[in-house]
Amino acid sequence: MASRKKQEIITFKVDEPLWEAMRGISNRSEFIRSAILTALQSTCPLCTGSGTLTPEQRKHWDDFAKSHSLEECEDCHAIHLVCVATDDEEEAG
Repeated sequence: MASRKKQEIITFKVDEPLWEAMRGISNRSEFIRSAILTALQSTCPLCTGSGTLTPEQRKHWDDFAKSHSLEECEDCHAIHLVCVATDDEEEAG
């Protein structure tokens, strides 16, 4: 017998402009599931989407930032992390 995954129901309130924007979407549940999954895949792994670091996370970030920098991609202009450690630093590290 195949097992079925239990589905949970989550509800939330929306303001009128959001309701109007979503009104024409034929399968709102699928649209919302997809939007949430996409947002979760784009969440910062360090702050987990809070936008702030705890003091402990900040200490780890400061150590990490000593050998990494934020740079803009020349092609797509996205900001990304680049390891700037030299071979000597990596071997000693």
